[in-house]
Amino acid sequence: MEFIKSGWKTVVGAPTDGDDDSNQQQNVAETVEKLVERVETSTLLEDRRDACRAIRSLSKTYRLEVGAQAMDALMFVLQNDSSDSEIVTYALDSLLNVIGNEDGPEGAPLSPGSLDLCVQFTEIFIKRKENVQLVLDLLPEFDFKIRFPSIKLLHALLKNKLRECQDCILTHPMGISRMMDLLLDPREVIRNDALLLLVFLTKSNANIQKIVAFENAFDRILEIVSNEGYSDGGVVVEDCLSILLNLLKMNTSNQNYFKEGNYIQRLLPFFDIPFDVTWNPQKISNILLMFKVIRGLVSPSNPLQVTNSCQKVMNQSGVLQKLCTILLSNGIPAEILTETINCVAEVIRGNQQNQEYFSRVNAPIEPPRPVIVILLMSMINEKQPFELRCAVLYCFQSFLYKNELGQAQIVETLLPSTSDAILDVSAGQLLCSGFFSNDILSNWFVAVALSHTLVHNVTQKEQLLRVQLATDGNNPPTSLLAFCSSQLQKGGHHQRRISLLMLLAMWLSNSAVAVSNFLSIPTNIPYLTSQVGLVEGDDVEVLLQGLCAFLLGICICYNDNSVPSFTKDDLCKLIQNRIGVDVFTEKLASIAKNEKYSHALQKPYLDHFVKNNDIIFDFEFCNLFKLQEANILKVVHPSSDSGHGGPESNLTSEDHKLLVQYKELIREQDIQLVSMRKHLVSLQTENDSMKAQLVERQSVEQQLRDQIALLKTHQLNSMRLGEPSGSLAGVGNQSVNGETQSVASVDAAQYDYLINENRRLLGIIDQYKYWESTYAAAYANATAAAAAANNNTNNNSTSAQEVAGTVNGGGLPNGIDGQFPEQHPACAGGQTQTAGVQCAAETVNSGEEVTRLRSELENIRKEHDDLTSVLADQNMKMQQYEQQLKDDSAQRVSRCRV
Repeated sequence: MEFIKSGWKTVVGAPTDGDDDSNQQQNVAETVEKLVERVETSTLLEDRRDACRAIRSLSKTYRLEVGAQAMDALMFVLQNDSSDSEIVTYALDSLLNVIGNEDGPEGAPLSPGSLDLCVQFTEIFIKRKENVQLVLDLLPEFDFKIRFPSIKLLHALLKNKLRECQDCILTHPMGISRMMDLLLDPREVIRNDALLLLVFLTKSNANIQKIVAFENAFDRILEIVSNEGYSDGGVVVEDCLSILLNLLKMNTSNQNYFKEGNYIQRLLPFFDIPFDVTWNPQKISNILLMFKVIRGLVSPSNPLQVTNSCQKVMNQSGVLQKLCTILLSNGIPAEILTETINCVAEVIRGNQQNQEYFSRVNAPIEPPRPVIVILLMSMINEKQPFELRCAVLYCFQSFLYKNELGQAQIVETLLPSTSDAILDVSAGQLLCSGFFSNDILSNWFVAVALSHTLVHNVTQKEQLLRVQLATDGNNPPTSLLAFCSSQLQKGGHHQRRISLLMLLAMWLSNSAVAVSNFLSIPTNIPYLTSQVGLVEGDDVEVLLQGLCAFLLGICICYNDNSVPSFTKDDLCKLIQNRIGVDVFTEKLASIAKNEKYSHALQKPYLDHFVKNNDIIFDFEFCNLFKLQEANILKVVHPSSDSGHGGPESNLTSEDHKLLVQYKELIREQDIQLVSMRKHLVSLQTENDSMKAQLVERQSVEQQLRDQIALLKTHQLNSMRLGEPSGSLAGVGNQSVNGETQSVASVDAAQYDYLINENRRLLGIIDQYKYWESTYAAAYANATAAAAAANNNTNNNSTSAQEVAGTVNGGGLPNGIDGQFPEQHPACAGGQTQTAGVQCAAETVNSGEEVTRLRSELENIRKEHDDLTSVLADQNMKMQQYEQQLKDDSAQRVSRCRV
């Protein structure tokens, strides 16, 4: 410690006598800045090394200051001074202190603010992928001072930002290979930290999981497990099994590789548990993780082909036998026994050979009893833990899943026996005894377990009708169906009633015989209709009403009309008249809206339930409801009801079903057609709106173009008259603060210009009017003169000069040429036009003079019309500009107010 302090004083300088802790705290940022500058600018390696040593001493206490200023300098050291192990160690330790979140100064736990700071620095660090790759390049270094902090730093990066860091590691071509090589390090500290690193690395990333698996990870991990003593190993075995679980869970490629590589057989020693074993917490944790690894290979969520192949290998390799041995052993902790039952359930689920083996397993007691019976005893025993009872039910369900032989064996134990005496307890007797228990959970368990003996098995549904129960010694036996119906009508806890409704629904579906027996009980239909017709109740009661509606719908769908009082048509009319189709549909839909239904439909196993009240629905019942809901609505809906006596009454039942399907198809197509029409109307409306917007935008665009042309004209006139135009050109470039004055000056000048231009055009028009009247008089005199000349044909001595004098004397002004300007006032390009009319004194033929005067008069009139049009346009622009001035003034006033 004194060495570090001396190095600190060497680099920074010794503090003065007046310094105290508060002053040091204030000067930390300056100190770190000096150290960073020394690391970046010093040419001597010793100076940079001393600066890095000082930064490391500050990094744990002053995480923020060091991380904010020194991170780039430390990465500079790793990149350029990698040949010096000491300075690299200082840099790695400093980065670890800044980014790591294990503990704070003097081993104290980090505060939430410090944890957030670690995450933020991690984001900064991995923003450049080169930083992570620099750390990965240091892993091959065998030096403990370099390899160990490098592993720790990568572990901290993965812990803080898992996904982003995984992406950075994937971009390095040798990154994962170098991490896997760490498992071969002879130093246990390095190997153990490498296992922790791989635990985080293999989480939720299928690509990394595949690469790690093909880097011979299974061999290396199982070898470590073997060397550590399997389940007797310590936390190292737990880390290895966590890696195995990450690699195998929901990864089909790795599951196939694990199975084909004969790694399942290498798990057998893990299940060799002696009878006198000491169950310490670490051993329990290791075995639970191994069970999760087994379940990851045979989970129902995996593809069916992968699950079946792994189940087959587990039977052949003896894993299933080992699991059954643990299940029947004494002194097993409850959590181990629960997970063993769940594991056995998934190993035998849907595999006929494994189910047959399981049915032959007997408990090592006298007399021997099947393992099914032992498990059912635990299920109906209310003193057993809740998780254990759920596991037993799941195992029983898995035994019956796709196992018609097993279903028949269970139902057979329920039927009346021909033997004189019953020597032992059977599975059927245990199931029936659960109905009479006062424990609500036992009632739910046995009802659901019994319903699984009927899944997709019409034969056993009919066989179950033969079951008789002796409820009272004084009364004759009653059928199981009648007993369930009476228990349902008695009411009681909602879980008991829900379980009975699920059992009856599973029993009656796809079985006309069972429906006929149910309808033969006269109180069943009135009870169901009364429950469905209720309009009040809490969420639980609404759910019960929906289940009653579902059971009533099944009675309609699979009714063979063998009970005259409750035929299919009678039940449909009963719903229409007493309940209402809308109410019935709403009650039926309430089941799917329930959160418990959605939760139960996701997965078949029950280990996700935490307490008794969580159990409501069964997985197989949810699948049945999902399948039958649409069929019930088709039958109950009035639109699918056939008219009596019509052509449809002569159809067979199959043809009628086909006709109903076609009607439903037509109805769906009609709904789609109406929807498409509505969509078309909405598109047309949208199109019209878009067209209106387009026209409006075109109008605005045209107005803007007119304004631009007006401004350009003003600029040209200003340039021609020698007026400065800079104020106009600079309007758009001025700041918001001086906008009001500049725009006001330009508006006033523009408005004055338009008024003057208007006056000038009016003067030109008046002048043209005068010229028009003058030419009209000249034209009249010329016409009269021409007529006189034609009449006086004998007077050939009349000269052209006299004709000209006559014309001039008739009112044509002398020097009329001077009255017409050479340049037309309205022509911007300076186009010239000769406005004067030369007299025809030199022409002898007065007719030609008249024609010329006529054409010039027409030209004057045409120019007069053009000027009038220009004047009208100018007036319109003046009005538009005046309105624009008013709008701009209002906007400026409102802006000034704001």
